[in-house]
Amino acid sequence: MAKMQRLEKLDGFGNVQMVEVDVPAPGPDEVLVKVQRSLISRGSELFARYVKEEAVTARMMGYSDAGEVVEVGRSVEGIAVGHRAKVSAPHAQYVTNAATDGMTVYPLPDGLSYDAATFLPLAAGGVTWSRATPIEPGDTVAVLGQGLVGNLYAQAVRDRQPGKVIVVDATELRCRIARECGADEVINVMETDSVEAIKDLTGGRGADVVVECVGGTAGIKSFEQAQRMVKSDGTIHLIAKYQAGDGVPGSGLLPLDSGIMQRKQIIFGYWKSPRGATLQDVDDTVEMMMDGRMRIDPLITHRMPWQQTPEAYHLLYKDPASALGVIMEWD
Repeated sequence: MAKMQRLEKLDGFGNVQMVEVDVPAPGPDEVLVKVQRSLISRGSELFARYVKEEAVTARMMGYSDAGEVVEVGRSVEGIAVGHRAKVSAPHAQYVTNAATDGMTVYPLPDGLSYDAATFLPLAAGGVTWSRATPIEPGDTVAVLGQGLVGNLYAQAVRDRQPGKVIVVDATELRCRIARECGADEVINVMETDSVEAIKDLTGGRGADVVVECVGGTAGIKSFEQAQRMVKSDGTIHLIAKYQAGDGVPGSGLLPLDSGIMQRKQIIFGYWKSPRGATLQDVDDTVEMMMDGRMRIDPLITHRMPWQQTPEAYHLLYKDPASALGVIMEWD
């Protein structure tokens, strides 16, 4: 049987390695894709996989691949051998997944690169999240955290016609990329107090909407600040998660000041779209990528050969100030 390499998380903190396994065979409703590019999502992949002491199932190691369909199951319709596709699957030379919902395996239009296609799951999430946020045209929207999700949200929310998009982050790299992607105002919290800066930019009122995309341990302080930077009658939209990926009950608890939060509201996640991004959201995201409303190239800080996938994980964990979008090249 033909062999291939895929990423696995073995026992031990940060123990990610390339392992030789059999090339999978597609089931009746699946396709087999020869991967060309995959994207590492630092927020979800590292803190729910990398930091665990125990081994993690290989199918959890990644979910943003793009490549060429090389085999299709007998029940598959609408996707043929030779088609280019985005596929939700782990980091590996070949991957399979069911081609039944139009989203898990998404045929790529001409003109959308493999690089851009790897961002589709996160970018479509940004579009869906931005559509769930209560925003009126002309509102000031503050986006806390400029990782991939925060940046993509800040770009997608432009379609809601806000008056101003203010972004906040603690690293110069992400602040620079946010400027390049069109943020109206960029606040580096290492240089200024973000609460005071947003109050200054809004005439003392505070932002109409604050979107929290930091998450993790740092997100706890960010959430505290969000309560003080949103205006009376404003909304905080929590997108990030705050546990360390361990699933322990209570590890995602957040401090809530009921005195400050009087006359304000908090919403969580997709809110009005509980199943997440829809096929229409994905289609719209592709259109936004292709017409320039959503810029992907500035987010890519590293391209590395697939053999260095473990090194890419180490880089993102140990030196997040120097890397944002890391694409693995499998061709």
